[in-house]
Amino acid sequence: MLYRFEFRTYQRKFKRPLQTSHGIWDIRSGIILRLVGENNQIGWGEIAPLSWFGSESFEQALDFCHQLPGNISSEMIFAISAEFPACQFGFESALNKQNLPPPAPPCQGGEKSENLTYLSQKGEKMQKNRFSGLLPAGETALQALQVLWLEGYRTFKWKIGVAAIEQELKIFQQLIQAMHNLCDGESAFLRLDANGGLSYSQAKTWLEACDKVKATPDFSADIEFLEQPLPVTQFQEMVELNTIYATAIALDESAANLDRIQECYSQGWRGIFVIKPAIAGSPSQLRKFCQTHNIDAVFSSVFETEIGRQAALNLATQLSLNKRALGFGTDCWFDDNHSILDFRF
Repeated sequence: MLYRFEFRTYQRKFKRPLQTSHGIWDIRSGIILRLVGENNQIGWGEIAPLSWFGSESFEQALDFCHQLPGNISSEMIFAISAEFPACQFGFESALNKQNLPPPAPPCQGGEKSENLTYLSQKGEKMQKNRFSGLLPAGETALQALQVLWLEGYRTFKWKIGVAAIEQELKIFQQLIQAMHNLCDGESAFLRLDANGGLSYSQAKTWLEACDKVKATPDFSADIEFLEQPLPVTQFQEMVELNTIYATAIALDESAANLDRIQECYSQGWRGIFVIKPAIAGSPSQLRKFCQTHNIDAVFSSVFETEIGRQAALNLATQLSLNKRALGFGTDCWFDDNHSILDFRF
């Protein structure tokens, strides 16, 4: 079957630049895809590359789209090379959404992005406590925690490895105490994300600090895991640390795409995988691997628009075996409320 293929690019400026150990990220660029099939059925997809994380670059993805003919087949889509994992995700997502109407821009109804709800595979509305809210790096995390808590989040992710470790450990203690004070009988979880920016000794220091929190009696806030403490090249060291400490380690950059996920699994990793569907590659192949091996997966955003986000959530709700909070609490990071994304071609 042939589909008429159209695409357009977008740029969204972060409300405040996202700080990670990889550097500062201030603009999210991506590509919206539209496939028009028989009877004018329309399917939508999104290419949201993250080159510093292991996907193709935006420029490579755009060049790939320019080289395609105006009419493409499903066979061409399933033949996209694994060197273009974000393209694989975008085009397959468009195929799988053929019977859905184009999404209406939320801003047209006056709805703010932070109030958006998303649907599970069964069409159920997903509440904020199903998501992990992303906190900014540094002391501003303390103020952001209060806001996200009031919005309903109970799992939070905080970027570390950005400032001096002594400074971050001090903020960490304040943050975890603030979470405990907010709980009032509830449970709350914190995820620490180093983006591979720690040394081995720093990773041990962080894990020791996390283990102390976990061992504190009657403490309502818990550390869920330390995400990618070391660079991808130090896989065996992360395996070792995962066996020594009570705090779990999750692989992120090490599991950036399906090839890397399979490689880590073949090397014996049976811990947590953080999977970003929008850059992981073919959704059908990812689904098959996860269902075959029953891996412990946490699904996460790459700051895609609602088109890519809904496609990623469709996968996540199918494959989240341990019901961990989904890492898609990213709405508040943009000022535009999706207003630039009216999807008119």
